[in-house]
Amino acid sequence: MQTFIQREILLNSREFKGFWKEKGPFKFALTSMDFPPVLLEPEEWIFSNDKILLLKELMQFEQKKMKVVQAAFNPENSKILRPDNLIAWKINNFPEEWNALVCDFFVPEGHLTLAVMDKVSSKKKKVDANTIEAAFFHCLENSIEQIGYLLFKPETGSKYAGIKKFLLDWEHDDREAGVL
Repeated sequence: MQTFIQREILLNSREFKGFWKEKGPFKFALTSMDFPPVLLEPEEWIFSNDKILLLKELMQFEQKKMKVVQAAFNPENSKILRPDNLIAWKINNFPEEWNALVCDFFVPEGHLTLAVMDKVSSKKKKVDANTIEAAFFHCLENSIEQIGYLLFKPETGSKYAGIKKFLLDWEHDDREAGVL
């Protein structure tokens, strides 16, 4: 199974089924729950067989040259006021569009919170940028709906994204709207 990213604007269930048949199947599919969408075009989907690549594509991680770095503060320094839940890590070039989002694992400008650190194995003696990045993406995957996206993953016993129920509902909506 090859790993790549495919972005596609699919206006209705018929276009989706045609695309899935021609280019798919994929292990993961993502779209926005909100309108207007954030970091996606209206009716845009991202497909991949690698969920981390898919989430990075959503954030435009490579294009914006994002990088997990140590924050420019020392959390031990009590003379500087900052929220207690921040950790000494942030993501440079964080999506500006996400600064208004409310979630547990990041705050504006890509500063990361204790929720990210909670995902780091207690067996790790040294926490580095790669460890923090992996923990961040774990948090992002688990909270993706909280910030306005639908992420379809393989269901138990399947190798491909579990889209059947969503697609049935979408077809029903399309029929009611006279699109099909």
